[in-house]
Formats: sequence, structure tokens, C-alpha cells
Amino acid sequence: MELSRKYKSISPSSTLMIDSKYKAMKASGEDVVGFGAGEPDFDTPDHIKEAAIKAINDGVTKYTPASGTVELKKAICKKFKEENGLDYDVTNIVVSNGAKHSLLNAIGALVNPGDEVIFSAPYWVSYKEMVLIQDGVPVIIQTSEENGFKFTAKELEEAITDKTKAIILNTPSNPTGMVYSEKELREIAEVIKKHDLYVISDEIYEKLVYDFETPISIAAIDEDMKNRTIIVNGVSKTFAMTGWRIGYTAANAEITKIMANVQSHYTSNPNSIAQAATVAALNGPMDSVEEMKKAFKERRNHMVERMNKIEGVSALMPEGAFYVMMNISKIKGKSIDGVVIKTSDDFANLFLEKKLVAVVPCSGFGNDDYVRWSYATSMENIDKGLDRLTEFVSELK
Repeated sequence: MELSRKYKSISPSSTLMIDSKYKAMKASGEDVVGFGAGEPDFDTPDHIKEAAIKAINDGVTKYTPASGTVELKKAICKKFKEENGLDYDVTNIVVSNGAKHSLLNAIGALVNPGDEVIFSAPYWVSYKEMVLIQDGVPVIIQTSEENGFKFTAKELEEAITDKTKAIILNTPSNPTGMVYSEKELREIAEVIKKHDLYVISDEIYEKLVYDFETPISIAAIDEDMKNRTIIVNGVSKTFAMTGWRIGYTAANAEITKIMANVQSHYTSNPNSIAQAATVAALNGPMDSVEEMKKAFKERRNHMVERMNKIEGVSALMPEGAFYVMMNISKIKGKSIDGVVIKTSDDFANLFLEKKLVAVVPCSGFGNDDYVRWSYATSMENIDKGLDRLTEFVSELK
């Protein structure tokens, strides 16, 4: 008996595959260095952990409303009001099991079979698969390093057809680290409104912008854009809470109701204890965020500076998130021990095998000329990885 053709066609996450392989090697005692996982290497701040412990001791261990507690929704609304200038009510919020779950809810609420969803490459690995899971059609705008890995309003308009339903906008971006300016967002918004589209705005790296203030959310441009936008955010990156699995969306009430209804059948409520901890995260001190951001900026600068001194590879300075896209196009076709590097997967597998360094091939991100490094790791590990990269590249023939 044949299993689901649709589910069988979905590719696994290349990021999680590399991370799994790295962790297995590390557990076996190998001196492996990992740059794959998209999670801060900092601990969750103490006041957040204490709120979770208090929740356990207070018996906050039962089911909550499927779309999240009112207390947490109020804290999210407060965050949007104070930080983004956006007025939302609790009826506009859905709390989910991580921002990845929030994204799947958002795409599912919008897309009918055959609907096109536009996003740009390099893209986060799960966007394409999530659209396919919903029987949508991914439409990809190819961007270039020369243009800062960003598409223009003109390029967006050229990609739109009568089947286009929505665009996915990720700023700051995983994997490129690029950030759209307010001017660019306003130009993109005009195209969206002109063609009567929705936008899913993935703002999970919102706090991690290094050289200038974070631009406005596209939803804050005007009331029309707010009504067309599903904002996706969460606490995993900002508060080093990846394992707590809390993400959330803000959208118009009609879309929110659809997402909440579906979630009530798929997963029911997010973890009750993690929800209580997230209230403390959103309402509490932000000192830890600034400390983490300062460390990330120092690591970013050091990684890119060193990487650009290694002949054969190069990297554009990212503006946000905590990733560097390393260009390997000049070393494709070279070999080590008789094995030729033809793809980013070849590079990543050989680098891990020969030098015990785990990086993510960008074949799954829509551009095979790059591999992604995360600088959410110590400076010591960064130097160790780059020392091994220098050796690896020098041995290529």
C-alpha cells in the first residue's frame, strides 16, 4: 500500500541534518566544531527560568486555551504597541509551538491548492517545503550578493501572476543576514497593495540588527498593510529560548480565527509552563538581549574579517541575525584526496569529514554557491573553525 505521495516528496531540513550529524560526532568524542544550528549559545536569562519554576510550583501545568493564554496574548500586544507602534487585541494573536509552527499556520490559513507564494533566494530552508505541504506553488526571486541578497519592488512585481496569493518576507534574514530598509519596505508594500496580496512577515530576528536601528515592521506602514500582514515572531532567538518552543502571530481577526481553529485540532495549546516563562521574557528586563547582541556583533566582525582573508572564499558583511553566507563558487571544481567539490553539499560533507567542521550547505536555501556559518558560538570555536578552513582550502587542488 502506497504511503502519502505529498509527504514523501518533502525534503528534510538540511540545517537539522547537519546539526544532528555534528551532535552524533561530538557525542562519540570527536573534536568537531559546529556552525550549523540556528540557536544562540547563551543560556535563557535567570528571570525567565525562575518564572517557569514558579509556574510549575503554582500548578500551571494544565491545558490552556488552544491559541494561548490571555495573559501571554496581552504581553504580546503590549510588545507590539511599545516596540512596533502596532495596536492589536488578544483576538489578533495566536501562540504556537515555536515560530516554525506559526509560519505553517500562516501559510495554511492563506493558501489554496495552486496558489502561488513568492519569496526570495537564498531563503530559509522550510519556506519552500511549507508551501508545498499546503499544495501551494513556491515562486522564487533569485537575488545576488551584489544587491545585498534583496529583491526590489520591481522584481517583486515581475514575479506576480494572477495566481499569486502572498509573499513571505524575512527581515533580518536567515540565511543571509540582510535587512530591508524602511524605504524598501514601503516600496514593496505599494506593490502588495496594488495587487491585493497578503504578506507573511517573518520577524524572528527582529532584535538582532547591528549597525543601525531596526526598520519598522511592514505591518506598521498603514492600516491597509496591517490588515494584509501576518507577523510571525517568537522568543527563541531574542531570549535564547529555542527549546521552549513558543512562537506567535499577529493578524486580522478572520485569519487569526482560522489559524486558532486548525491549531486546536493539530496540537492544541503550546506548553503551559513555557507560556508563563514567555510572559516574563516579554515583560522583563532586556539587558540580556543587549549583551547577546554585542557579543554577536563582535563575532560577526571577526568571522567576516578573517574569512575574507582566505584565498578562494569570501563573505558579505551581514546586517542582522547571526549567520554568514560564505561564497565557495571559486573553489567549485577543485578536489581533495581525489574527490571533486561540485556542490555546496560536497563542500560541507568533505569539510566535516576532513576537518571536523560542520557548516550548512545552501543547496537547500536556493543558492548552491554558498555555505552558511552561524556565529552563535564562542570566539574560540570561530577561530578553530576558521583555522581549519584555512587548512582545508590550502589542500584543495
